Amino acid sequence: MQRKIRILIAKPGLDGHDRGAKVMAAAFRDAGFEVIYTGLHQTPEMVVEAALQEDVDAIGLSILSGAHMTLFPAVHKLMLEKGLDDVLLTGGGIIPREDMEALGKMGLGKLFGPGTPTAESIEYVKEWVQENRP
Repeated sequence: MQRKIRILIAKPGLDGHDRGAKVMAAAFRDAGFEVIYTGLHQTPEMVVEAALQEDVDAIGLSILSGAHMTLFPAVHKLMLEKGLDDVLLTGGGIIPREDMEALGKMGLGKLFGPGTPTAESIEYVKEWVQENRP
């Protein structure tokens, strides 16, 4: 039996809108993932510490506050400092296409905007983990 992919879903920053994060957490769970949902108002340090403790394959951040150009790089930097360079950092929210491209150039995984089918995000994470964390 193949092990379940472990994904941490987090809501960093002051954004209090967690409906999308909960929808994604349920979708990943229903697709056979082990899901760790950290809840609202997480700091980058809290997200990375939880990822370390839970030994996750991927971190998915939900950011609707407009702070994506601060929060994604902060989490990514901490991940690298803590040796999580083999863990996918992905996510979604209200993120302009040009910001998605800039974050991708920084080494983040693919980011998803509103209206993206959940299956697309699930397939992306599955494929990334199969290729990068055998």
